[in-house]
Amino acid sequence: MSVTATGPARGLLAASGFVLDVPAIGAAEAAERVLALWADGAELRELPHGAWLLRLPKPVQVYADRAPGEPLAERSGALVTHRADPAAPAPDDEGRLLLPRGGAVERHRVAELPLLRPAEWLDRASIPLRRLAPLDLPPEPDPVDEALPARPQPDLRAAARLAPRSERARRQLADDPGPDRTRALRPLRALDPRTRRMLGSTAVLLPLLALCLLLPENVVPHRLLLALLAGVAIAPVAELLIRGGRPSSPRGAAARRAAGPAPAAAKAGGARRRPPSALLARLLMRTPAARLVQSRHDRYLDELTRAFRQRRWEDALRDAVAVSAGGAAALGWLTLALPGRRTGPLRPSPAPNAPGGVMPGRATVRDHLAALYREAAAALEREGRIEEAAFTLADLLGAAAEAVIVLERHGRLALAAELAEGRNLTPDLVVRLWWLAGDRDRAVRVARERGAFAAAVERLGRTDPQAAGELRAAWVRSCRQSGDHLGAVRAAWPEESLRPTVVGDLRRLVALGGPTQAVALAHLLALGAGEAVRDHARALLDTTGPEHRTHRRRLAATLGELRCADPVADRELATAALRALVRDGGLGEELSSTERGRLRWSLLDRADPLAAADLPAPDPGGAADVADATEAAVPVVTAPTLPGDLPLHDAAALASGAVLVACGHAGTRLLAPDGRTTARWDVPAERIVLNDHGTTALLAARYGATWEVVRLDLATREVARWAAVRADHLAGSYDGRTLLTVDGPRLVVLDTLAARPAVIRYELGDESRPAGPPARTADGCSALVHSNGRTERWRWDLPGWDLRSRHRLTGADEADAVLADGLIVQVPAEQAPAEPARGTARVRLYGERADDGITLPLAPGTAVPADGDRFALAVPQADGSVRAAVCAGTERLFTAVFPQARPEAVRLRRHTGTVTVWDAAGRVLAVADDGSVLARLRTSAI
Repeated sequence: MSVTATGPARGLLAASGFVLDVPAIGAAEAAERVLALWADGAELRELPHGAWLLRLPKPVQVYADRAPGEPLAERSGALVTHRADPAAPAPDDEGRLLLPRGGAVERHRVAELPLLRPAEWLDRASIPLRRLAPLDLPPEPDPVDEALPARPQPDLRAAARLAPRSERARRQLADDPGPDRTRALRPLRALDPRTRRMLGSTAVLLPLLALCLLLPENVVPHRLLLALLAGVAIAPVAELLIRGGRPSSPRGAAARRAAGPAPAAAKAGGARRRPPSALLARLLMRTPAARLVQSRHDRYLDELTRAFRQRRWEDALRDAVAVSAGGAAALGWLTLALPGRRTGPLRPSPAPNAPGGVMPGRATVRDHLAALYREAAAALEREGRIEEAAFTLADLLGAAAEAVIVLERHGRLALAAELAEGRNLTPDLVVRLWWLAGDRDRAVRVARERGAFAAAVERLGRTDPQAAGELRAAWVRSCRQSGDHLGAVRAAWPEESLRPTVVGDLRRLVALGGPTQAVALAHLLALGAGEAVRDHARALLDTTGPEHRTHRRRLAATLGELRCADPVADRELATAALRALVRDGGLGEELSSTERGRLRWSLLDRADPLAAADLPAPDPGGAADVADATEAAVPVVTAPTLPGDLPLHDAAALASGAVLVACGHAGTRLLAPDGRTTARWDVPAERIVLNDHGTTALLAARYGATWEVVRLDLATREVARWAAVRADHLAGSYDGRTLLTVDGPRLVVLDTLAARPAVIRYELGDESRPAGPPARTADGCSALVHSNGRTERWRWDLPGWDLRSRHRLTGADEADAVLADGLIVQVPAEQAPAEPARGTARVRLYGERADDGITLPLAPGTAVPADGDRFALAVPQADGSVRAAVCAGTERLFTAVFPQARPEAVRLRRHTGTVTVWDAAGRVLAVADDGSVLARLRTSAI
């Protein structure tokens, strides 16, 4: 059928599809036009003459002269062009394409045309595939390496080549422990210690009472003796009940020593309880039976003395009883049993042995044994039997330090290091010995955990300067790995050859800003930095605002210590530093008067003589004239009235003045002091764990019991995933390497620099468990602990986790917050409404120091947010606002006011001399320790 062409279509058309002339425009151009129009439900088919038919799911508006191909319209179920035959499609044309071509109309059934798939045009080999997980499913926690570093267990017996025990010892103490005769007592082992002690006391007292009742009246003197003998007979049973296991033996003692040191809870628990057998022994020694016991012990001492005098070292060392170097007071309780012959390995315990049982006797007997052992140690050393001499000093005399000296003197460095670490000698000694022994990884680990790098380098430098330099380089690397760039600079600076290696650390500190930036500028100038660094330092010294006073003082103090490599720059900056000190009133009260005078004279000696002669001495009172008016009225700081655009889960003010905020699944942002967003990361975060140096942060998002943790480098602003950690709570700060978490009944310390989470240390557990989240600073940590049915406050010193104190809370004591320095805050239960003239109450502060308090206006519903060594009292007001009084002990620092807020929504963070207070509505206040307001902002979605 012939048709008459009506000419091209014009104007705006509604196109249901297009015919693309592929032979004319090319396949690449046609594919680009198809992808530009592609929508869900579209179809692409190929016509017999090579053209493409693109059918759209719904019509689109297009100008005819700008159409990608021949526009098509749908009429009566058929696709026709806008310039087709004016005759309507036939009834059987439904589902066909009517296309005029060559003076005729071609009819193609659309469903029968070959189907083209644009998805096959993509080169999937060059496209990275990322499999997305559902948002509502928590991440699987990464496997945790729970293998704690093992304490060394030096085997001095093997090193001393002592032979196995004698035939006589085998007959007295069989190797086979025999059947477990305490199977019936296994249910008693599950009881708590208090119940076991009560049962043990009952097992001792009941037979005594029965004997006293059964014997006749006329044998009263004999009844006491028989009762005492009966008590001695059943003493092992009582001891068994108390210990909850087998009676003690040399093999059991050796096993306990091999198991490692007692947990911190046991070490801080006070004096050990004496078993009932000690009391019975004291009673028996007041009876005529004491002569028999004493004669038996005298024979033992005579035989032991002869063995040492005759230098029968094998028998003497095996039969010798240990004495303490601390004197009779440290020897322990009284026992009637003779010391058993040593049967197991003669190795020192990993930790100093607790006092055990001792034989009755005068102090002269113990002095005799101590002198005997010292003579033996000296003789063994002269004979070249070094390990046996060390065993005598460490195990028999309890003088582990002297044993280490002997081993080191004769080149047994590895054994000396094991003994020093196992007996908890000074960490600098342990580090030095491990370093000299060649186990440098272990030396660095001990130095890092105990903070002993400086002392170890100083001690090693006296004998081996080269080894001290290598240890200092390891110290620098350890600081850098932990994000402590300023610490790396300070560690490297005494060694001139290491100074160029910390240029990268100095540049990172400059990028981070804050007071440490000033210190980094001075060090770069001392290394010969160019004009850009000099101009930066000069611009900082020329500022006059109070917000940069701390920066100028730090720069001036560091310039007083270091000379610039360029003499011209040194004179120019020394003069500018003196002018800045006159404006700021000196170097501040952080330095002593002697130190301030020394640094000022150093600057005067290097400054321009004419300018220095005209400058007056700094007046500490003159700085108040320059200070901002808000410093004089620091007590009250009001947050923005309007809430933020984004919810706020956590916030931390940085040394540069910026504020890092965690907005949950809305991501993480870095805000300028005025609220502008300077950086953002698409990283969900509900918790910010900032390192003590302010260089890195861990961003943690919680999914049930699992935290997804990402590391953020604040200098380069790069993020990298670390791990998924299962924990109940994460501390708000860390030292750059070790992260404190709460996992059920334990405090768990994780290594964040390991490839996967690795446990470094466990605290608490068993009968002690945390009663709430701990408070931490760089120097200490405190926590409320449920221990043996009572509540206590425990305090540790960091980084070594030395348990320093335990404070028991009585019935009248309550804890609304605990601080890292051990202070406990208790708000009175009954509070009057907070009014300007009345309604005040006294908040109790107790725990580490004597009871004290601070009187403040309080009201029902007061919350106590706390962090580190600072706390706040968030008090609701009648107008709907919240007044949060931020305090350091009994000193009230300032009051933060949040309009239209809830007390429980106010939070606090203490970090690097700054207190950050925020509420869940997205309002943040940052105030420095000197009272200056650093930031007053609200979160913004822009």
